[in-house]
Amino acid sequence: MITQIAIASLRHRLGSVLLTLFTIVISVSLLLSVEYVRGQVRDSFTRTVSGVDIIVGAPTGQLNLLLYSVFRLGNPTNGVDWEDVAWLKTHPQVDWVVPLSLGDAHKGFRVVGTTNAYFEHFKYGDKQALSFAAGEQFLADTSAVIGAEVAAELGYKVSDNIVVSHGLGDVSFQHHDAHPFTITGILAPTGTPADKAVYVTLHGIESVHASPSPRQSLRRTAISKPTSDKVSEQTDVSASQANQHHDHDHHDEHEDTDAQQSHNEEHSADEHSNAKTMLSQAPPESVSALLLGLKSRVAALQLQHQINNYDRAALLAILPGVALKELWGLMGNVEKLLLGISVLILLSSLIGLVTLLLATMRERRQEIAVLRAIGAGPATILWLVQAEALLISLVGCVLSIILVSLGLSIFSEWLNASYGLIVTGSLFTQATGIVIACVMAATWLCSFIPAVAAYRTALHTGLSGR
Repeated sequence: MITQIAIASLRHRLGSVLLTLFTIVISVSLLLSVEYVRGQVRDSFTRTVSGVDIIVGAPTGQLNLLLYSVFRLGNPTNGVDWEDVAWLKTHPQVDWVVPLSLGDAHKGFRVVGTTNAYFEHFKYGDKQALSFAAGEQFLADTSAVIGAEVAAELGYKVSDNIVVSHGLGDVSFQHHDAHPFTITGILAPTGTPADKAVYVTLHGIESVHASPSPRQSLRRTAISKPTSDKVSEQTDVSASQANQHHDHDHHDEHEDTDAQQSHNEEHSADEHSNAKTMLSQAPPESVSALLLGLKSRVAALQLQHQINNYDRAALLAILPGVALKELWGLMGNVEKLLLGISVLILLSSLIGLVTLLLATMRERRQEIAVLRAIGAGPATILWLVQAEALLISLVGCVLSIILVSLGLSIFSEWLNASYGLIVTGSLFTQATGIVIACVMAATWLCSFIPAVAAYRTALHTGLSGR
């Protein structure tokens, strides 16, 4: 009965009720969105790197190693010798190893020296593999692969040439112009630090820092060669060509054709083989960090202990998941700030609801008098006002859930591509239930103010309305 009377009363004041309902929907939608996205951001943050069991680097601290190896923030204080890398590669518990060499930049974006294993094994989010929006992985030592944000901001495309610079600042006065790299691939957007990096080969980054550069060595060799040697070489070449021509006239035409075909086939096979082996296999002296994948994740703690107690070198091994959770804990204040802002917006909406109910008390004197005349007690009037407030909040919560669910389903792909936020699961979670319960409880408490005013009015109001 009270619910029916409350609904009829709200219909009578439909204009002001709809305005109040709109503010409730906006505030509750914001609160639900912040709470849901907060959980998704925490999960996505802890899954910035996925599928990597152990990260190995110099003993610089767990968070520092995580920051420069995954987020490209900070500088490695020391490297890992290739002999130690070889030890890890041959370890019976290690499935794959991805080396990372850091220290250079390109127009403000970090340059990462690595191998094609990075594009095969590095994953993010819910174990999503890296994919190429254009081109492919490294084809030669001078190949480069750029992230989606690098390509978008600098306007690069496949086959463009880039030059890396020494140091990590936005402005560098030492550019490695003698060693340009050719872009062979552009990664698809991931919403992770992978979008903001330029990837080059390990041998390529080693060549950049080698002195002198290969091009300068060739130029120096060509200049320093004596003129007599050039004349002698030209004479030897001419004599050799003459002898070959003389011998060639004595060959049978059929044999010459077969030999030419065989030569063409061998040349074609050599070109095809060279295309596959253009990447140098020469190891670098050292790398900045290593990403390890294990054959069994159960052995992660055991291998971490072995690496941290390695006798031949000082190494640090960290578990990415543990380090990411620790880093997220340091960012908890920002998370609480967002939640606090949403709560304040909700409270402002509830204050508007209370104001609406209080403003109608003078207009509802006659209504309260009629209810008293038909036998309604003061307590009934109190519960009637609270029922109206709870109905408005309940409808607002339902509409908010529908609105937020539609928004997440529409913008899920955009959130994933732009911010790496992977929207998974349903909005109907325990956290959502807690939010709705809190909203209804806050509404019930706030409604006591107009309800008590209606109760007092009901005690002293007669049919005359005086």
